[in-house]
Amino acid sequence: MALKIRLQRQGRAHHPSYKIVIAESSCRRDGRYVEKIGVYETQAQGNAPELLIDIDRAAYWISVGAKATDTVARLICKAKKSLTRK
Repeated sequence: MALKIRLQRQGRAHHPSYKIVIAESSCRRDGRYVEKIGVYETQAQGNAPELLIDIDRAAYWISVGAKATDTVARLICKAKKSLTRK
């Protein structure tokens, strides 16, 4: 069972938002997942945060053997940088 940390698309046409989930690599993009660890809003409105991610859970899943996709790896790095700036 190969696990991936990847984006799951949701939202309406031309206004996507994404869940950051742990899923088996054989499952569909918008299919079943093991755990939801964050949300990524591509078009955040007002004071709404663009990226919410549980860094501790992501680190746990990576330590267990889950592989993050390139995009999710960049988002995790971005979230870590925003934590250090505060």
